[in-house]
Amino acid sequence: DKTVDGGRNLSQTAINPALGLRAIRLCLNHPNMFRTQLRAILRASAFGTIKIMFPMICNVQELTQAQRMLSMCKQELDEEGLEYDRHIQTGIMIEVPASAICAEIFAPQVDFLSIGTNDLIQYTLAIDRIDDQVNYLYDPLNPAVLKLIYMTLEAGEKYNTPVSMCGEMAGDPRFTRLLLTMGLDSFSMHPNALLEVKQIINETDLNQLPENIRQILNMTNPHEAETFLEQINRPNHKH
Repeated sequence: DKTVDGGRNLSQTAINPALGLRAIRLCLNHPNMFRTQLRAILRASAFGTIKIMFPMICNVQELTQAQRMLSMCKQELDEEGLEYDRHIQTGIMIEVPASAICAEIFAPQVDFLSIGTNDLIQYTLAIDRIDDQVNYLYDPLNPAVLKLIYMTLEAGEKYNTPVSMCGEMAGDPRFTRLLLTMGLDSFSMHPNALLEVKQIINETDLNQLPENIRQILNMTNPHEAETFLEQINRPNHKH
């Protein structure tokens, strides 16, 4: 399970909640709460398959602290004679530009990476997608967003670290073939989107997708990107 990703409902009002004390920062700032949560997740792992994902990791120090806390909780459970999955996998959410840019550093230190597109796009483009005045700038096809996604996928491939994606982009059928082209092979989405995306994946011949993803990564004109998207989404697309 993903550890606490709160921050908006704290009693102390944050100046800018999206950039304040939330996610892993909140966990590390409240170690007793974090310890309780990690112990609960570890205990639950004795009864089913569970993975632990640390949210909003921005630097190696945060990951190291989180992993150290997890090791302490494992030691406590060992001393108390309580069962847990001793091979439980841990990973991080790639949802800020810093973690995507440093994906090559994180990939060998974790069991998996998960790209959280909603926050990644928001933080990369410095816009609030629920703000009507600027949400028109929320663009998954922005070259900066695509390059960060591709950097993460490349890091995962280099170190044989599985990479998945969640968020609206993962469940939007318009982007399915683009993401397949970039090398994504694990999608997480709302059940309502599952059938359509699955159908597109089943009908897609990976050998017919563009080999040179740099073509779209280097596009600066949004209309060019949209045209590229339309081309690879055409039935019986041939490269």
